[in-house]
Amino acid sequence: MQMHVPDPEFTHSALNRAHFRLAVKIAAGFVALIWLVHLMNWGLDLDPAPFGIRPREPSGLPGILLAPLVHSSFEHLIANTLPLLVVGTAMLFLYPNATPKVVPFVYLGPGVAVWLFGRASVHLGASGLVYGLVSYVFVAGLARRDRRAIAASLVVAFMYGSLVWGVVPIPIGVSWETHLAAALIGVALALALRRLDVPPRKRYAWEDETAAGEESYPAQGGDDTIVRDKGAGPL
Repeated sequence: MQMHVPDPEFTHSALNRAHFRLAVKIAAGFVALIWLVHLMNWGLDLDPAPFGIRPREPSGLPGILLAPLVHSSFEHLIANTLPLLVVGTAMLFLYPNATPKVVPFVYLGPGVAVWLFGRASVHLGASGLVYGLVSYVFVAGLARRDRRAIAASLVVAFMYGSLVWGVVPIPIGVSWETHLAAALIGVALALALRRLDVPPRKRYAWEDETAAGEESYPAQGGDDTIVRDKGAGPL
């Protein structure tokens, strides 16, 4: 399989560097938001449970929107902070066109699935968003021949490969339903959108020479065009 090497003029451009800085700022901004929400709940001594998802209960429907923003403890919040920064930045930087399509699905989709099929409990936290983005970045890198995407996929696998245990009903007190739904959504979207955000490919000198060595001329008796290499001899 031929490796897709992005054009250095694209990857090293000032615009691309500015895009990376913007991706970091947006990811950091979301992390700051969930920290602010938790600090407000902690400072006001508010119970986060009413903001969570309660499966098949009408009172749990708002949790589909609110649950990713609230956490049960500082430990819970800290566990999601670094993955959101790393994978959020990778998603925004490498897949800017896919991001507006992916984020709403991985943000809301797991909550909908949990409300419909989850066990009777209170489900909250941004781990569904983490699982959805990690799955997307990992599978998208495998589905492409882009070196940057593959590198991001390997980094995600190295840093967060242990997350796979969160999709099975083993850990106590963990919403494995949210994790599983988010992971499946991320995988499906990565396959469906694999043709988006492919960077310009580096062209080698021999490719330009080959293109320059081709000639075209009309075939007799029609408008079709025959293309052949100049050095290939008569057809």
